[in-house]
Amino acid sequence: MSIAAIIVAAGRGIRAGGERPKQWQRVAGKRVIDWTLAAFRGVPAVERIVVVVHPDDMGELSGEPGITVTEGADTRAGSVCNGLAALEGVGATHVLIHDAARCCVSPDQIAEVIAALGPDCPAAAPALPVSDALWQGEDGLVTGTQERTGLFRAQTPQGFDRDMIAAAHATAPEGAADDVEVARAAGIPVRILPGRESNLKITTPEDFARAETILRGPMDIRTGTGFDVHRFGPGDHVMLCGVAVPHDRGLQGHSDADVGLHTLADAIYGAMAEGDIGRHFPPSDPQWKGAESHVFLSHAAGLAAERGFRITNVDLTLICETPKIGPHAAAMQARVSEIIGLEVDRVSVKATTTEKLGFTGRGEGIAAQAVATLVRP
Repeated sequence: MSIAAIIVAAGRGIRAGGERPKQWQRVAGKRVIDWTLAAFRGVPAVERIVVVVHPDDMGELSGEPGITVTEGADTRAGSVCNGLAALEGVGATHVLIHDAARCCVSPDQIAEVIAALGPDCPAAAPALPVSDALWQGEDGLVTGTQERTGLFRAQTPQGFDRDMIAAAHATAPEGAADDVEVARAAGIPVRILPGRESNLKITTPEDFARAETILRGPMDIRTGTGFDVHRFGPGDHVMLCGVAVPHDRGLQGHSDADVGLHTLADAIYGAMAEGDIGRHFPPSDPQWKGAESHVFLSHAAGLAAERGFRITNVDLTLICETPKIGPHAAAMQARVSEIIGLEVDRVSVKATTTEKLGFTGRGEGIAAQAVATLVRP
């Protein structure tokens, strides 16, 4: 069995909106048709791909390897016929006919259609049973209902014996909804295969957002935690979250000892499995002696952005008896927001004490813990 695919991409797609036909618009970083072609190229059994395009779009796929481009017709059925004609003499025994706008089709589903075809099955196509109630309507009012038992929502690719579907198109009635209707009109039995909700056809502007979600796959959501401690030493202020807070002592550390920013940076690094500040800014390196800690937090946020992550929120708790954090919390929140480029209402800075227990309770230093959530679409 030799398999070829015909991708029908000659329509104008007015309902989808946009300045260009939907198959040439971008979704999830590529053109719609690029996703479609990638799915068929991902199936080794597909030996040839013919793309049927509008005469005005013949240059859209120039340079694309492994495909044949042919002109479409005024109707979808006419475009399919042109695609079938392009396969004459190449030895294809079976053909898959697919709408370019179904860019979320998976290689697995394509392979399932191919596996169904054979001597006992000249045609097969995926479909979904209708599960919603069906109404008849007129002038915005429900005028009746339609029994849904035995009804299916058709999908593509639809697979056929190439010679049989070519002959069926030659005698097909005008206005056929799809190639399955053409096959049935010629007496060709069509096997129904399980469809998939993800195999949507882009028809309206809203469908682009749905396709984007499907093509990008599940969100990569990461959570990281950070913990840090700095002891008090000589000084007249402490740096906390980039804010100089007056105090009768300072915090000791290789940099400016900003325990808040250190902890937040470690939480972001942790969400990416990137260790901690020490990995990226070794304390043994003299260039970081006395460095302002916003450098560390900026680096962590920048690394997240480079990896395609968006920081969605950070939550920091400072643990100390003194100084009092409340009067400075808003300024700290604003400074952290500025450093990592996150909306201020997604930055939490708060404080607690240990009820005089432990080293923080004795006023020997400040501890901090933080949580950061990162999302990669």
